[in-house]
Amino acid sequence: MTYVYAFLFCGLVCMIAQLILDNTKLTPGHVTSIFVVIGAALDIFGLYDKIVLYAGAGALIPITSFGHLLIHGAMDTASTLGPLGLAFGIFELTSAGISLAIFAAFVLALILKPRH
Repeated sequence: MTYVYAFLFCGLVCMIAQLILDNTKLTPGHVTSIFVVIGAALDIFGLYDKIVLYAGAGALIPITSFGHLLIHGAMDTASTLGPLGLAFGIFELTSAGISLAIFAAFVLALILKPRH
């Protein structure tokens, strides 16, 4: 049943994003930022972890998960290091993904030719 919930959650996120793109003048960058903030807000109120329990990887794959991980890492580190932990912990859980994206972009820039 977890597969069904994962599919439904990801589908819901994609459907909402597509509806926003089709019915507003917002750009994909705006929509992405909105979903990161929504994921962060859900984590602040403790709701995103409950969604992850039901939807599994379906809740960990979309962009909402990035906001969840930013806040989750910051709050965990802040509990041990205090206010300074907010600055250190914000990228603790997301650093691997960010590093991989930068590395992949670099490698692709070396391999592919730019269009003129």
